[in-house]
Amino acid sequence: MRAAVIDLGTNTVRLLVAELHPRAAWRPVHAEQRVTRLGEGARASGALGRIPMARTAAAVAEYVARARALGASDVRIVATSAVREAKNGRAFAERLARDTAQRVDVISGDEEARLTLRGLARGLTLAGRTIAFDIGGGSTEYVLADDARLVAAVSLKLGVVPLAERFPFPERLDAARYGTMLADIRAQLARELPATIVNTPIVTLVGTAGTVTTLAALDLGLATYDSERVHGHPLTRAAVDRLLARLGALTVTERGDLPCLEPGRADLIIPGTAIVVATMERLRVDALVVSEHGLREGIMEAVSESA
Repeated sequence: MRAAVIDLGTNTVRLLVAELHPRAAWRPVHAEQRVTRLGEGARASGALGRIPMARTAAAVAEYVARARALGASDVRIVATSAVREAKNGRAFAERLARDTAQRVDVISGDEEARLTLRGLARGLTLAGRTIAFDIGGGSTEYVLADDARLVAAVSLKLGVVPLAERFPFPERLDAARYGTMLADIRAQLARELPATIVNTPIVTLVGTAGTVTTLAALDLGLATYDSERVHGHPLTRAAVDRLLARLGALTVTERGDLPCLEPGRADLIIPGTAIVVATMERLRVDALVVSEHGLREGIMEAVSESA
């Protein structure tokens, strides 16, 4: 049978269609994603905006139709931080469920972290103590695992969409504004990352989601995005600093013209890179491994297990 997962994030809607096998691992059939910026303005207002909801609902409806056309008999829609935190988030999820005739599950930050770990474990060998982080539009999840077994997890209200709204960089990098943003991120990590995660010696740091995969593609010098080359790519702190300098020398329009920087991410890449920098500093590591797999694949793991 075929199943589909739609990961409804604060910035991006992601579709994955897979062939499920009763005695074997599932096989991906189709994957795509679209930046809809559902969380635009939500941190300041406390509510999802009418226009962001409309464009996100249109993308989800299109993805449900595509999944059905590809033969998916089971379609799961999972919503994360923007929906769970907005005062009208539940109403939006209920309306989306009615319009698509599909259930919409709004998951907690802890569940998001656990499912992300499942997705990472499918795509990488997580040997020994590993910390993984998933930079999202509205939150960042940190997971500590031991041989892929969950030890601790936390979801922080630290996302690239509200950061980009508070600290815009439409022109070349303003060093003072960047310094203020980085200081805020460092302070939040110091306050909110549990000692269990911060003080554990680790073998590997893994990064997933759009910021780190974009940085990996730029580090590799790809003219067109290649998920197989990006997946597993080692990204050093020196490379991150070099890429930040390159991105900071460009206007937001020029950043948007870079190969492998998807539309809608040009204004988010600098805040996202700052989260990477602050995370590497806080965890005292000088390199990370990039994962193409994450929450979406973790949800599919759960779907496959229950099928």
